[in-house]
Amino acid sequence: MKPKVAFICVHNSCRSQMAEVLGKLLASDVFESYSAGTELRSQINQDAVRIIKDLYHVDMNETQKSKLLTDIPEVDIVVKMGCNVVCPFLPSKHEEDWGLDDPSGKSDEEFIKTAKKIEDKIKDLAKRIKNDEINYDGEI
Repeated sequence: MKPKVAFICVHNSCRSQMAEVLGKLLASDVFESYSAGTELRSQINQDAVRIIKDLYHVDMNETQKSKLLTDIPEVDIVVKMGCNVVCPFLPSKHEEDWGLDDPSGKSDEEFIKTAKKIEDKIKDLAKRIKNDEINYDGEI
């Protein structure tokens, strides 16, 4: 059974959304991707949508929306995107913080850098799951 991975941050509009789409695109054979936050946004960050569309040819406006932690199933692995204040808490068997800066309001270059960092981290996470380097079995 594939582990469920939740990418979380406060607003679920930018980094966590990018991670969800890249997880689905690059690692769906290894894990299921979800994203969520503690506050809803009416729409996903449109700069993130544009950059993901340019780089990966996926329209997040079509495939995703802002979700609360309670909107997603129970997960095995939680990835915090990097929260300046307090990251939301979600029970899981494994948790890590990717410490990514929020590119919101910054240049396209910053969004591209963030997307590429997320891509690398998704591939690394998939590799670690495949190699049994992450323990996500057992009870939470």
